[in-house]
Amino acid sequence: MVLNTFERMRALPFAYQAVMALYLCQRMMPNYELFHHVTGFGDPKPLQGALNACWDWAWQGGAVKVNFARWQEKVDDVTPSEYGHDLLGVYPAMDACTALSTMLQGFMDNNSADLVSVAKVSQASVAKFLELSEGADMSAVERKQLLQEHELVHYEIEVQQALLNYLEAVASEQPHPTQQLVTQVREMVADEGISNIGVSLAED
Repeated sequence: MVLNTFERMRALPFAYQAVMALYLCQRMMPNYELFHHVTGFGDPKPLQGALNACWDWAWQGGAVKVNFARWQEKVDDVTPSEYGHDLLGVYPAMDACTALSTMLQGFMDNNSADLVSVAKVSQASVAKFLELSEGADMSAVERKQLLQEHELVHYEIEVQQALLNYLEAVASEQPHPTQQLVTQVREMVADEGISNIGVSLAED
């Protein structure tokens, strides 16, 4: 039986689930940054600050103390609402904040279900963006076909599975992520160059 993306992530050790969740959250950041750039709402700094703290924590574990609850409050303070923003970009920006807040909750509670939820949020964010943009005037049947065939949907799943392949291989050799691994995964986000919905990291 072939396991799906979420089952495979669930099977990873918690420390490696954390690295994957961080990768997916970092990859959604440009969606928030672009929304902030266009509307002036919010501030990307608390989001990136939370990510930076968590990236360091991911390989140092108990050696560093991170106040996840405080970071979560800071993220919540700059999370946009669909009310008052008549702009498609509000949804991917909200999803980026939701993913980050969910991940922080998972770290606080040592709960892998929250980390798996980050992968689900990222996939759902792509689907929602397509439904509201290209699929806005389509019938339900056409929208379903759009989501089954669209390159962004396929790319999102491929990216998650490629990272899983890598982390599964490393986890079988190393019980805990190293600084080198974490640095490498961060660089993978930068090298990829686009968010889950295709926003360029160089938009600013």
